[in-house]
Parts: sequence; C-alpha cells; structure tokens
Amino acid sequence: MQFLCDSHQKCRKLFNLAQVINDMRKETRRNLFIAATYGAALFLGILLGQNYADENSRTGGASLLPLGISEKTGKVQRIIDLIASNYVDSVDIDQLQHLAIDEIVSQLDPHSEYLRPNQALKQHETLEGTFEGIGIEYYILNDTLMTVGLINGGPAQRAGIRVGDKLIAINGDTVAGVRITDKAIEGKIRGRKGTAIEISINRNGKDLPLPIKVMRDRVEVSSIDAAYIIDSATAYIKIRRFGARTADDFKQALQNLKKQGAQRLILDLRENGGGYFNAATALASQFFEDKRLIVYTEGAHEPRVDYYSSANGIFGEGDLVVLIDEQSASASEIVAGAIQDLERGIIVGRRSFGKALVQEQFGFGDGSALNLTVARYYTPLGRSIQRSYTVHTGKDVQVTNLPAQGKSEVDTIIYKTESGKLVYGGGGISPDIWVPIDSSGISALYRKIRRANLIETYVYGRLTKSLPAYAVENYLKGYFLPDKEYQNFLQHIREKGIEYTPNEANAVKPLIRTDIEALLGRYYFGSEAFFRVRNRSDNVLAQALLTLQTE
Repeated sequence: MQFLCDSHQKCRKLFNLAQVINDMRKETRRNLFIAATYGAALFLGILLGQNYADENSRTGGASLLPLGISEKTGKVQRIIDLIASNYVDSVDIDQLQHLAIDEIVSQLDPHSEYLRPNQALKQHETLEGTFEGIGIEYYILNDTLMTVGLINGGPAQRAGIRVGDKLIAINGDTVAGVRITDKAIEGKIRGRKGTAIEISINRNGKDLPLPIKVMRDRVEVSSIDAAYIIDSATAYIKIRRFGARTADDFKQALQNLKKQGAQRLILDLRENGGGYFNAATALASQFFEDKRLIVYTEGAHEPRVDYYSSANGIFGEGDLVVLIDEQSASASEIVAGAIQDLERGIIVGRRSFGKALVQEQFGFGDGSALNLTVARYYTPLGRSIQRSYTVHTGKDVQVTNLPAQGKSEVDTIIYKTESGKLVYGGGGISPDIWVPIDSSGISALYRKIRRANLIETYVYGRLTKSLPAYAVENYLKGYFLPDKEYQNFLQHIREKGIEYTPNEANAVKPLIRTDIEALLGRYYFGSEAFFRVRNRSDNVLAQALLTLQTE
C-alpha cells in the first residue's frame, strides 16, 4: 500500500440536497441526509475495518472485527435499505452516499479526501507516471486544438503528428470550431491500449489528404522536468512530483550528468507539491552514504516507524543545494528536512508549505478511494513542520499568513543540528538562505495577463509561424525577445481589453520576456528548454550558484 504525501487539497463542499431530491419538505430532507450520513459512515467503517483486519491477518496479528458494527449501525443500514426500496420518489442512493462521505471527511484534516472514481484514476496515473493514450499536449487557440508538445517516442510522435499541427477531427467527429471542452477532448483521445484513433490534421494551413492513424499505448511521463549541466561542474535537476519512478529517474539523470563532469548538484523542488512518501525517502537516501535516519512516522493507530538511508546513495558526497518555495510540500519537505537536519546541504529559497501529515489510500470496489491521514511525519531531529489548520468547518482553512523569512509565531520549538545550527519546528521548512519573491510576479498586471492566458495566445498565435534560425544551444544562450516584439505583445493585451500604465509595462517586462522566450523554446526544442531559458534570469538559482562558489 503506497502512502500519499501530496499537496493540500480543497475539501469538498456539501451540495444542497434539494438538487437531488426536489420538493421535499425541510424536515424530510434533514432526516434523509442524516440517514445517508450514517449509512456512509457504516460503509466506510466496514471497508476500512476490513482492510485493517486483512493487513493484520497477513502479518500474523490478532484478527479484528470490522469497524462500526453495532446494533445502531445495523439499524442505520436498514434505514438506507428502506429508503432505497420504499421512498415515495426515486432517490440516487449512490449520490447521497457520495455527499455524505464528503461531509464526513470534511470534518477531518484538510488533506484527507474522498476521490470519485475518475479522480482516483487521474491521481493514480499522475503518481505512477503512466497512462493509456497517445502522448499529445494541445492548446485551444481560436477554438482549434493546436499541438504544442509530444511525448518523446510516444504513439502520436511515432504516427507522424508534429508540434504545430492543428486537430480538425477525431474519428470523424469535428473538434475545431465547435467549442469542445477539455473533458470531451480527453474522452476522445484517451482509451485502451491497442485501440486505434484517427485524427484529421491541418498542417501549415493545409488539410492533410488523409487522417493520421494512431494506436493508443501506455505512455510514460518522467517526473524529472529538467536535468542538465549549468557550468563545467554543477548539475541542475528539477523534480516535478514524487511518483513511483522518481528515485530511478533521478539516479539515471544524475549518472548521465556525472559522466559529463558534474561534481556539485542543485536540486530544484520548487512548485513540487509532493507525491508518494516512499519516493521521498528513496530520493533522500541518495544523498547519504551511511545508514542515516531520514524521517519517522507516528500516529494514534500507527506505531513509530523509522526510515533510514541505504548505504549506496548515488550522491553521498559533493556539494548540494536544495531549492524550495511556498509550494514545496510534504514529500519535498521530507527531503529538504533530512538534508537540513543532517547538514548534508544548504536550503535556498522561501519557506515551504508546511505539511507533515501522511495519507494512506483505501480503494473501494467502484474505483473510488479515500486518502486518509494515518500518521504524522517528523524530521531526523524530531521536528514536525506541520502548519496549523482548523477542522470541523467543512473547508480548508490552513493558516497561510506565515512569513517567508526567518522565525514565525509557530516556530516555538528550537532544535540544534550536530554542529549547533538552530532549526525550528512548525510552519514549514525555513531556508538557510532566504531569497525574496520577484515582486513583478505578483503584480496586478501580471496576474491579469496570466489568468487570461495571453502569453500562450501570443506565442502560439503569432510567434510560431516559422522555424527559428537557431540550433537549440544557440537559442538557449543567445535568443532574447526584441523590444519591438515586446511592444507588439503590449498591443496584443490591449486589444484583449487589458489596460496598463507605462510604469506597469516596464515593471513586468523582464518577467514577460522570460515567459515568452521559455514558452517559445519549449515549443521548438522540448520541455527542458523551457526551464533552461527560464533559469537564465532566476534569482533563486543565481543565489544557489553563488552559494556553491563560496563553499
């Protein structure tokens, strides 16, 4: 059973039961909801209890009765049965149980979550890094699906689809100019491995005479966004999430970089919301040669379990810097916490999110699942970096007003590393070197531009008409958006109804230029080019490089 250690999720709001059962009297609706709630509690109790009993039977523990079995719960189940078979109107019992389960789970911590079958499948595919489809990324430009990325070696690329192709029809059904939704597109493209899909293509303004036939297959997506040599001896690796293959992907990437002469490493965990707990411990293990305590977990129903590094870490020696920010959560914080506590490297950036809770996923027969918090985790020094939250409100109200720099009101417990350095418990991982956020990135003008997807619209609609006159290395080192092109972009956003002052336009210019350059690099040269271009003007990365030079 995999532990989940992912980023915060918004707890579901309980819908009004009047949407399901029309014209019920108020008291009748109330009684029916209570019955459904208790019925769902029974349903969860039986399944979770049986899961626990099965685990004990496999490990030789004493057998346990399923949770929640009593005279009262038997009565509740009978009420559910009576509603299903005798109620005056047709009632969707499954829907009522879904709503009741949402309400029950909302009374727990903000990270416990009930997933509908499609949500559970999507989460599984994301963390496992595989799905069945054709490996295509698209952007809807002027109501037309434009191919903006392909999985290298994936079914779509093998069949001959190219970046820049516009999808006109899928299996004979028109998808251009019909305001098709993302959900509908996914339903047409995704499918069982070995099944065929035919896609009609417009390429360079001309319709291809015949549709392209693509055989759906299992598509693998790496959790490594970028891995390259920054200078002669410094490697940079950015990890998107902690999935089933993250540690293996990391080892392979770093082995390749070490062959190119890498002796130092910058590990970028910014915007990494987490993933599998075991993936985090496996990755952290790569930075220690000796058997060292990486993290331990403990809960009311879970005894303490210690997780140690193996003795064959691929980067047990060498200077190390880890980048974090306010979106680095859970699994990312396990890695950063171990490296900070054991003084293996330097943490640079901004205070992390602060999630020290571990979820275990319990699956149900209909494909739905419950991500239930079963334990807390603690760094090697015993720190809990969990940020405060309030329960029993039906919504996520996790405290978010903590400073990004230095101590906060939650840093009440002081810990000392082996060398005497002070670190703190509560409220996330505070970096060793703090780098402020770029204020232009939070300006009102920039937020408006991003919300309206105007950078993507401009790049895909106006800058991808012809191949660039650059090889990839020349582009990465030498292409910068001309001032005239930036003025054209400003005209573009004004045409879309966004007004700005000259001062505002100048303030966001460096960030907008970098975004355009990075997106254009990704379009022509792949996802790694996106990060390599963006990193050229990254002040956090610049600080990391400076830190390594002074080590």
